Amino acid sequence: MSDLRRRIFGVGSTDSTPASSREPSPAPPRKDDGPSEYKVVPAAQLNKLTKSKRTGGGLKRRNAWMFGLGGLFGVLIAVLLASPNGSMDKLVELAGLQDMSLDSLFDVLPAGMIKDVQNLQSQEKKLVDYDSFSVGLHARSQGIEAKHPVIMIPGVISTGLESWGTEEQSRQYFRKRLWGSWSMMRALVLDKASWKRHIMLDKATGLDPPGIKLRAAQGFDAADFFITGYWIWNKILENLATIGYDPTNAFTAAYDWRLNYMNLEIRDQYFTRLKNYIELANKVSGLKPVLLSHSMGSQVLYYFLHWVEAEGYGGGGPSWVNDHVEAWINISGCMLGALKDLPAVLSGEMKDTAQLNAFAVYGLERFLSRQERADIFRAMPGMSSMLPIGGDEVWGNSTWAPDDKPGQNITFGNFLKFRKPDTNLTEDPGNLTVSQALPYLWDHTDDWYSDAVRHAYSQGVAHTRKEVEANQKIPRHWVNPLESRLPLAPDMKIYCFYGVGKPTERAYFYREEVDSQNRTMAAIDTTITNANLSIDHGVVMGEGDGTVNLLSTGYMCNRGWKIPRYNPANISVKVHEMRHEPDRFSPRGGPNTGDHVDILGRSSLNDLILRIAGGRGEMVEEVVYSDIREYAGKVKIYDEDEA
Repeated sequence: MSDLRRRIFGVGSTDSTPASSREPSPAPPRKDDGPSEYKVVPAAQLNKLTKSKRTGGGLKRRNAWMFGLGGLFGVLIAVLLASPNGSMDKLVELAGLQDMSLDSLFDVLPAGMIKDVQNLQSQEKKLVDYDSFSVGLHARSQGIEAKHPVIMIPGVISTGLESWGTEEQSRQYFRKRLWGSWSMMRALVLDKASWKRHIMLDKATGLDPPGIKLRAAQGFDAADFFITGYWIWNKILENLATIGYDPTNAFTAAYDWRLNYMNLEIRDQYFTRLKNYIELANKVSGLKPVLLSHSMGSQVLYYFLHWVEAEGYGGGGPSWVNDHVEAWINISGCMLGALKDLPAVLSGEMKDTAQLNAFAVYGLERFLSRQERADIFRAMPGMSSMLPIGGDEVWGNSTWAPDDKPGQNITFGNFLKFRKPDTNLTEDPGNLTVSQALPYLWDHTDDWYSDAVRHAYSQGVAHTRKEVEANQKIPRHWVNPLESRLPLAPDMKIYCFYGVGKPTERAYFYREEVDSQNRTMAAIDTTITNANLSIDHGVVMGEGDGTVNLLSTGYMCNRGWKIPRYNPANISVKVHEMRHEPDRFSPRGGPNTGDHVDILGRSSLNDLILRIAGGRGEMVEEVVYSDIREYAGKVKIYDEDEA
């Protein structure tokens, strides 16, 4: 079998060695740097991989083995969907495959077909895995090695959820992932009703429904891949390992992102465990850990920084963060929420669903309707922590928004733009700002949802130091950086890394309609498209990383935490924006992507993380490409002295 692996997949050949990243390190060059065996790969080489000339004979051979592999794929699908009653054994017996080994199978394949498979696999490996470990190898060659313990807090939906229920309805799923695996796909397709019962929290308690028990997967496996082949944190783990990290000095603090933050502690003791992990890492290494957070994980960590010091909660006292945390690396943090969260819970929609073609929309609605999707999102109250924060002061009003461009015909401040209602309706909601859209959401959702969200979170602005200090004792304000402050930790450092230059949802055209039960329903008006106004199927596009708007990722880092009442200890905050410059032929954008999720595999981001974890944070340079500082200056939140 080892000989077979070498023949087919080239194990042990030069093809199995990953190429270096083509993006140079963003850190200033060291004067004593000598020649390195690790080199950047030019874009031309990456493009060359996709331009291999195909001859007529080669094309025929590819068609032949594709046909054969198609049949093999069909057998694999049958394996996936086979029931446990022995039908798979019958299928194998029927096909006469029970005595066939892989060696005998490949012995009868033409040598040319094997060679084509090997060449294709080699090219795909170079294209997809060009940057595996190479950033870590480059950093190691420059003397960067593991120093501070590293603790990672993943983002929303990226942590796998597995079933631990032992009731009859759950036994078939025991220790299988019902979120973040192919088991999820299978359960969703074959038993949608059961999957929904497991994944949706109880409406009354916000905890597990009776007889159901889902828990966050733990360890590095919790968030390295979403499903097989779709990495999330894996590239960061690869590069951390290359400079000396392993489970003894690195840890993934996975959590059940469906729960509201208070219930994370009530049910799972999540914040207590996170506090213990940090204290243990500090005690064992003698060094303060570096905390990495991504997306919603940055909100979770910001909440933790309040919880851990608050009397009656973490009880660490006002100096705990300063004594235990070296740095916070905030990656694509949605500090002021994600605008797309509101249409998701209002009507089960977002850009990803609105821009589907008619055939895809029909299939999606038949399988998982808008109302079903909205119900699922509402039954995950942790996600509602990302409802937009800051109101009209941040997001604008009916005539103006801080990120409006000169000559822009429609303002971003009108967040939900309703067209004239159907004749069956008596009221026209008109155009709603963010501050007006939230009450509209409460009015058009069940009381259990609106009450739960308003009890758990707050989306306002505290304009005085007195308000901010009072909010330090009220947990519902701890997720909002405009109503609470950073800890008194002058020795801690904050690094904000986020992508820019990718069109991102900023506002929506909506319509109201009456359903068969005479209920007023809201939906994105997908009939409205205007390329000149950046309107695509009812979604108005602005600036950001493709998921989170620029004002959310960038305002606090560039302006908000420069206001003394939000950062009284004057913690150092350094910003490094990353342009979205995707590779044309890479499905995940390649080493220069700025996409919200794919940025975790970006070469320069990984390089910066390694330098900070390795105690060389001073090498991180401030880089701002966008107009965020201009926008931030227009936001109607001021220092008390300025006011």
